Amino acid sequence: MSSLKQLKLGAFMRPVSIHTGAWRYPGAIPDANFNFPTLKRLIQKLEQGKFDAFFMADHLAVLNMPINALKRSHTVTSFEPFTLLSALASVTENIGLVATASTTYDAPFHIARRFASLDHISGGRAGWNIVTTANPDAALNFGLEEEIEHDERYRRAREFYDVVTGLWDSFADDAFIRDVEAGIYFDPEKLHVLNHQGKYLSVRGPLNIARPVQGWPVIVQAGASEAGRQLAAETAEAVFAPAGNLEAGKALFADIKGRAQAIGRDPDSIKILPGALVVVGETVAEAIAKREHLDSIVHYDSGIASLNSALGYDVSGFDPDSPLPEIPETNAGHSSRERIVALAKRENLTIRQLAQRIGSYGGLAFVGTPETIADEMEQWLVEEGSDGFNIMFPFVPEGLNDFVDKVIPELQRRGIFRKEYEGKTLRENLGLPRPANRFFQSEKLQVVSQ
Repeated sequence: MSSLKQLKLGAFMRPVSIHTGAWRYPGAIPDANFNFPTLKRLIQKLEQGKFDAFFMADHLAVLNMPINALKRSHTVTSFEPFTLLSALASVTENIGLVATASTTYDAPFHIARRFASLDHISGGRAGWNIVTTANPDAALNFGLEEEIEHDERYRRAREFYDVVTGLWDSFADDAFIRDVEAGIYFDPEKLHVLNHQGKYLSVRGPLNIARPVQGWPVIVQAGASEAGRQLAAETAEAVFAPAGNLEAGKALFADIKGRAQAIGRDPDSIKILPGALVVVGETVAEAIAKREHLDSIVHYDSGIASLNSALGYDVSGFDPDSPLPEIPETNAGHSSRERIVALAKRENLTIRQLAQRIGSYGGLAFVGTPETIADEMEQWLVEEGSDGFNIMFPFVPEGLNDFVDKVIPELQRRGIFRKEYEGKTLRENLGLPRPANRFFQSEKLQVVSQ
């Protein structure tokens, strides 16, 4: 199998492993989520492997789960993303720095200013993961009694995107002339005041920081609900959406890129990167044994809490050895609920079995040798199931080191992954265009070649 296309790889690093049992695995670093020297070593290892981006998801509340499950969770504490990524920018040179920021519980001026700052600090490596935040406990932390309805969150997010990107365009790229002799620091003709008045937001502007190095930080989105797919088609440049198997990946790939093309966007300007847990062994049997041991150390308290959270519905009162009951519509993330319900029906799983699976990690996984893992990844790339993956490591540092030291060289040998970075910015490395400033049309769209 061969391909001229190149995989794009992000690393899902908050938490450092999505797997509930990761911190208990032999040789793992239990406090890795909140250990800066460890995180510094991990991101430098990822940059050694030429990863496109270090992705830091974020939560605006302690995870809403029973205390018996919460006390077993290694995600209960973590750094605030902008603080951490700004620090990591100073110890890296090429790898992208992607952070989650919520359109529901933050102000667009704050978001625009933080990402513009990170983009300047890092020399053009920032990415904004747009989320609408499906967590009722987050609402309580921001003065609301309950979370905002699902589709309403996405409508607000669309307007929020317009405001943030408009604020990034407050100054022309060449606005700051800094003429010492004349005493003129910037050209007032190259300053735009946004004056946005919309259904959800009122923001005057301008942003009090120069236009980002990349024009705009790379726009990233997660989620695969109907509203989420449409928002991705309209705004996203990278999509970290779940796809449990290749057929689902192909359908998601075609759907989002088809929607983008229908509204006049170049489908190649969106990189579809589903999350994938990767467990590497010298043999397939060894990799399977690692995964089975990892799954075995997840306590049922954690599993049932993870299942309830993903469903947005409490099933702990039902017989754990019975099938999953009918799950009503809720404000929880629609795509995760639908994926779990489909999994339970497809494999005829009981609540206990489903809790074990979801509490462990129930999504896409590549478990095998470097060669078999590369085979699967190449198949996804060639058959248009994805443009790459957002890699999740089973435990650190071993799981991450195995991928960088063993899988990356195999991908490079096949010619489907870079040996050197294409440029200094995240846009250059992803092959994405630099957006023109919408308010200063004399600035040409700069397209980065693949």
